[in-house]
Amino acid sequence: MELTPTSNNAIVNMEMHLEPVYLGEPTNNTEQPIKRRKKKSMVWEHFTIETVGLGCRRACCKQCKQSFAYSTGSKVAGTSHLKRHIAKGSCPVVLRNQQQQDPLSPFTPIQKVTPDSAIPTTDAPKRRYRTTTNFPFVGYDADTCRQEIARMIILHDYPLHIVEHPGFMAFIRNLQPRFEMVNFSTVQGDCIATYLREKQRIQNLIEGMPGRICLTLDLWNSCQTTGYVFVTGQFVDSDWKIHRKLLNVVMEPYPESDSAFSHAVASCLSDWNMEGRLFSLTINQSLSEIGIESLKSLLSENPNILGGQLLLNHCLARSLTGIAMEVLNSGHEAVKKVRNCVKYVKTNEILEEKFLELKQQLQVSSTKTLQLDDQNRWNTTYEMLQTASELKEVFFFLDTSDADYSKAPAPNEWNHVENLCTYLKLLFDTANLLTSSTIPTTNTFFHEAWKIQLELARGATSEDVSISGIAIPMRESFDKYWKSCCLILAIAVVMDPRFKMKLVEFSFTKIYGEEAVSYINLVDEGIHQLFLEYVALPVAAGGGGVAAGGGDGLDVEGVGMTDFDMYIMETASQQSKSELDQYLEESLLPRVHEFDVVGWWKLNKVKYPTLSKMARDILTIPVSTVIPESVFEVGRNEMDQYRCSLRAETVEAIVCAKDWLRNGGEGDSAELMKPLVKMEFPI
Repeated sequence: MELTPTSNNAIVNMEMHLEPVYLGEPTNNTEQPIKRRKKKSMVWEHFTIETVGLGCRRACCKQCKQSFAYSTGSKVAGTSHLKRHIAKGSCPVVLRNQQQQDPLSPFTPIQKVTPDSAIPTTDAPKRRYRTTTNFPFVGYDADTCRQEIARMIILHDYPLHIVEHPGFMAFIRNLQPRFEMVNFSTVQGDCIATYLREKQRIQNLIEGMPGRICLTLDLWNSCQTTGYVFVTGQFVDSDWKIHRKLLNVVMEPYPESDSAFSHAVASCLSDWNMEGRLFSLTINQSLSEIGIESLKSLLSENPNILGGQLLLNHCLARSLTGIAMEVLNSGHEAVKKVRNCVKYVKTNEILEEKFLELKQQLQVSSTKTLQLDDQNRWNTTYEMLQTASELKEVFFFLDTSDADYSKAPAPNEWNHVENLCTYLKLLFDTANLLTSSTIPTTNTFFHEAWKIQLELARGATSEDVSISGIAIPMRESFDKYWKSCCLILAIAVVMDPRFKMKLVEFSFTKIYGEEAVSYINLVDEGIHQLFLEYVALPVAAGGGGVAAGGGDGLDVEGVGMTDFDMYIMETASQQSKSELDQYLEESLLPRVHEFDVVGWWKLNKVKYPTLSKMARDILTIPVSTVIPESVFEVGRNEMDQYRCSLRAETVEAIVCAKDWLRNGGEGDSAELMKPLVKMEFPI
């Protein structure tokens, strides 16, 4: 049945076509033949119709001679698939014409010269394919497709064997039939090639850094007896921007040995050509004396500077997690009751609606909603307790709407939960800074650490047994971290021109009382000792940190330059000693929350040439060894079974490449474009 063109079916008629009459087909002489209109679709400029059987016809491409379904009996396949063959580059002949800009390509308008002008004009085609107006043609490139598969596997932790999975192979075959599917070995090579390209970019960045590098070591367990040490570097580039890059994943057959960490560090320094440029080390577990000494020996210049405290053997994230779990375990019964209350409401849709109605009737001001916690992440338990505590009034009256509800904690248990939340918030706020996409400078965590120390000291002396019972164990646990890292954090905050030694004096007086003077003197002596180490360093040539002076054996007028070098060092030493004192004696800058302390030292590097180098290294010491996504995780990280089955070199390649691609691969680091971290100072 034919459609008569009207205003309502005009669009339909543009896409529909009527079947032609073929001479070879039998006709009924007793009936008048049906008049067929000429086909109007542009596809018929590139296709012919061939009869392949009784009632079965196919469309044949004039260019590549491929045939496509057209009609079977009274069913007509339409022309959309024929358009795609021409418009989307599936036809190899059309594709070749387009790449060569063939004037006979169906997408190239035919030019003609008008009688009145010698200027060629272009006739607009009678009808355009919608695909050509909205989507520009992109040529098929098999190499690019392989690179994107490798990037997909790296970024999303897919197994390399995905390329051999039948479902994935079928998807690719239907998406692009011309793509020659790769196997495991090929895609493994593509992933390593991606890793090597990105590694060269990181290598150039490290070679150009003007200062030293700080490393963190995070040990991952595995389903086997081997371990994997994740070595991450933090440093400042020549533009005074902070970078954090995963440098190596070193498989250690004997992770419990004293030499496991030192071997991983030595491998990293050798791999990246950074011998003699290591400033600090941060680890996430206790080591034997032999293990600690072997790590200290890898620190550049003087390993025993600052009493060896440039080796931080406490990870802040792990310390906070351990303390938080102790707090939650101490209130286990109350926490369990609150969790059961939340579970009771959240798993019953009708009851949850009643809960919300009751909340409105009681006019509870909290805007939070109940959520069950993930017991593998302690922050979710804290947030569940905090929300339930704000909605405790609703839980009190819930039994009026539900006679079966009898699980609400007693008033004294709610009070205990509120006290737990008060002290968990101290830990949560500090740990949350470690999850930021920006890289917080070391001075940030002095504010957090002394605030925690002060609040725990106050809580430990509280007359409320519920409060002191929580604060005293927390203080004992946090003291271990504070004593280990206090000096480094204090020196870092002295490098903040808004605080200098004044904040150290103020905070230590609050914490230590009459004993504060001795601790303040330790910080003052430590910062002067470290400064003298920087004064004695040779002058660096360029950004690579290579010592200059006498490298080419140059003499001036036949006179040796050794005495002159000694004179320069002595005069520079005298001048630099006053450089630190001058900085400390100057007035403090106004205290603002969004302050780029590294940027300030960049602007003042001419005024403080030696002190700025020291500040650059001190302010980039990392306090945590874990990645931001794992800050709140309770258990240790563990390498999955699939990756353990791969070669160690392959594991390192895909894990490191993922870090580099996610954090600014193929360009500047995305994390550097984020706004500065907002802080609240406890004074």
